[in-house]
Amino acid sequence: MLSAAIAGGEAVVTTPVAGFIGLGRMGMPMSQRLLAAGRRLAVWGRTPGKLVPAVDAGATVAATPAALARGAEIVMLCVSDTDAVEEVVFGADGIAAGAGPGKLLVDHSSVHPLRTRALAARLEEDTGMVWVDAPVSGGEDGARDGRLIVMAGGEATALDRVRPLIGAYATQITHMGPVGAGQACKMCNQLIIGAEIAAIAEALNFAARFGVEAARLSDCLAGGWADSAVLQNHARRMAAGDYRTGGSAHTMLKDMTIACDMGRATGTPMPVTGLVAALYELAVAQGLADAGQIAPMRLYRDGPV
Repeated sequence: MLSAAIAGGEAVVTTPVAGFIGLGRMGMPMSQRLLAAGRRLAVWGRTPGKLVPAVDAGATVAATPAALARGAEIVMLCVSDTDAVEEVVFGADGIAAGAGPGKLLVDHSSVHPLRTRALAARLEEDTGMVWVDAPVSGGEDGARDGRLIVMAGGEATALDRVRPLIGAYATQITHMGPVGAGQACKMCNQLIIGAEIAAIAEALNFAARFGVEAARLSDCLAGGWADSAVLQNHARRMAAGDYRTGGSAHTMLKDMTIACDMGRATGTPMPVTGLVAALYELAVAQGLADAGQIAPMRLYRDGPV
């Protein structure tokens, strides 16, 4: 949607201001790609110093989430968890205080599907602002390179409205149904990745104990049915004991916990996901909360698994 301003008696077409909250590991490169694409962007964060790269790229800083929402037609979020989403939307000086009909919230966070539906219904009922849940997959490299995939829930017309913006950092945007459907698909994404990481950790540990050069396992399996992006991106690092890559064990535990909760809510047996959640819970308890999502490998290498 474009807006027109009058300058010297002539209509000047301008792109609408978008807002972005949550400029962390994923949000910063996403916002920078929006700015590089020529988008007008306002940003907000609890720690102003963390906004500097976006400001240097041309973003303006809003005083509060409410102020950001007042000045933006579309507000994007990429925050840590469901509680953080609720706080930034409905807390003091939150987005809801600056929301109104015609405005649109796009939540790129990975959060609880059922709570997302409740928050979206509340926001639209109270303010008229429409919610699209649009979690992403592809990691930091995907965000930097504009290769993220987006799984979206919400009204199709609302999603179509934001596709040009999301296209600055995503190559695939799939509408999966009403609000909450995007988050449900993200949990499917996460439980598959978590199960793969756990299986790869077991396979590498077994290979090493048998005397096979574990670092070469991903080359050996490339092109076969066991091959995957997770295997190729992580196996060598796991074999080498480099646990820094790919998010954090704490974040994976959060997502596995949500997936298990959704299993209970829908009556879906999830024994594998439950075991993976237990592995991540153990990793976090062992002080690996800030290690990468491949931290379970350390449990196999160094114990106690």
